[in-house]
Amino acid sequence: MSKYEEVFKNYPSNRADEEIRRETAGIIANWRENNRPDVLKFLYSCIDLTSLNTEDSKESIRKFVETVNDFDGSRSDMSNVAAICVYPNFVQTVKETLTAGVGIASVAAGFPSSQTFAEVKIAEVSLAVASGADEIDTVLNVGDFLDGNYDDLSVEIEEIKDACREARLKVILETGLLKTAENIKKASILSMYSGADFLKTSTGKVYPGASPEAVYVICQTIREYYSLHNRKTGVKVSGGVRTAEDALKYFTIVKETLGEEWLTPELFRIGASSLSQNILKVL
Repeated sequence: MSKYEEVFKNYPSNRADEEIRRETAGIIANWRENNRPDVLKFLYSCIDLTSLNTEDSKESIRKFVETVNDFDGSRSDMSNVAAICVYPNFVQTVKETLTAGVGIASVAAGFPSSQTFAEVKIAEVSLAVASGADEIDTVLNVGDFLDGNYDDLSVEIEEIKDACREARLKVILETGLLKTAENIKKASILSMYSGADFLKTSTGKVYPGASPEAVYVICQTIREYYSLHNRKTGVKVSGGVRTAEDALKYFTIVKETLGEEWLTPELFRIGASSLSQNILKVL
């Protein structure tokens, strides 16, 4: 038995996809109970405000950052977004423009497919961190995962984590490609085992984005990992989260599965480009 199979044995509570769907539906049925201004304001503070467009330029990113600068301190009852997320070549532009007290996140290491040389991935992460990134969002090598090549997958995440230095590492599972609860759970375990600080659902670029069922499985696995290792891992929901209602449903899953301890921007994020404006409109 491989060391990874030994690790999986510590997480025996695998359940059928249909059971996961029923349980998730039961949890989010109560999302309206959390539809309150204080929760919406909290959700705003958990946003990784994202610009990952083909047409991004230094000038467009400067304007993007200025919207975050302008919001800072404009409302005494609300905190700003948690971070700005951009491609690695724009990290320096964000750092030079940003005056608000928010983090700088960068997708890196072959985003969005993870299909490039390992050396290129490490170099890209190192350059992003050197440019000022506080957080790195990297994509799990799904090809290695589906082939059962867990050793190469885990070593790569460990090397990327080392390249992050003090920056936090979010591992994107691409749950829409993994599809099953069993796959999502195993990918979550391997990512945490290899040093991930956050588990993120999706890139939102190619495959289906976040789903309530995927987030529920991730949260369950984070809870099991915490009970075994006393180490908290964050969860980031990304891919298709556009409305306050969407965000509230994911908030409800995190609250009911992981508890109040995880209801902080240090452990809960939402990757989105338009959600912030929708929340402000609802408020």
